[in-house]
Amino acid sequence: MSALRGPALALAALSLVVGCARDETEATGDSATGDAAPAEFARAASIQAEFKTPEAVRFDPIDDVFFVSNINGSPGAKDNNGFISRVRAEGGEVDSLMFIAGGRGGVTLNAPKGLAITGDTLWVTDIDAVRAFDKKTGRAIASYPVQGAVFLNDITPGPDGALYITDTGIRIAASGMSHPGPDRVFKLTRAGEVSTALQFDSLIGPNGIAWDDAGQRFLIVAFAGTDILAWKPGDSAATAIASGKGQYDGVERLGDGRILISSWADSSIYVLDGSALVRAVPGVASPADIGVDTKRNRVAVPLFEGNRVELFAIPAKDGM
Repeated sequence: MSALRGPALALAALSLVVGCARDETEATGDSATGDAAPAEFARAASIQAEFKTPEAVRFDPIDDVFFVSNINGSPGAKDNNGFISRVRAEGGEVDSLMFIAGGRGGVTLNAPKGLAITGDTLWVTDIDAVRAFDKKTGRAIASYPVQGAVFLNDITPGPDGALYITDTGIRIAASGMSHPGPDRVFKLTRAGEVSTALQFDSLIGPNGIAWDDAGQRFLIVAFAGTDILAWKPGDSAATAIASGKGQYDGVERLGDGRILISSWADSSIYVLDGSALVRAVPGVASPADIGVDTKRNRVAVPLFEGNRVELFAIPAKDGM
């Protein structure tokens, strides 16, 4: 199959079956349809390279680079041909297309998705394992199998120093997509211990996850659901804080409190400011796991099916 189109359609259908779909304007009024809009997110640049199914972008403010994960094939195939690109943030030039590559230098990397950085370590989710690399050299440091994982997706550091990883609960094979579940969030401690931090009873396809320090909560978005969720460590369930069109992929919290969310449903980037969810960037087909350049105040949008990364300037919040 090409990129995620097959899984996207299957998940969308699945969301209807389980009754997740709802009125698109519920809890957001007209804002979820794009009738209201924040200040313009102007296109800043387009990074054109030989990306192969780019899934996630992570900005490293220390070295001033973007890391881009490339699935390079089926999102569920253990083919060891995934790779991580390194791009200079200042000019958008590709510093190293295959900075880390499966099958090279003892590296195992099948279908890399979510990215996170702690210190000098770049963390990568890879179907049913979390892999650690030296972000300066690309050297493989460690690999942590996640027992029972089905489809690890996004990853973010938590306030306790542990890593929190979404499991979308789907399997993708040549014959199609299935949803064996369970859908959950795993926790990987500094000691390398893995446990289930949160298991969803009704949510299907948890995808993006980010830590909201001000709210002391995790933000979670799902592909087969319309709610944007908040979850506080220790709570047995997540709560909905807004609702929109669904088919969400990435989520990032800005320093001013606004939340950016990518949606495949209408090829857009949304801004959640308080309870208002409004479309900020239209026309970005297959927007995957977004990243934020905190130095230049730009959002980087990997186009999963377009094999490129688009950059948009983030305007200042009204009143700031």
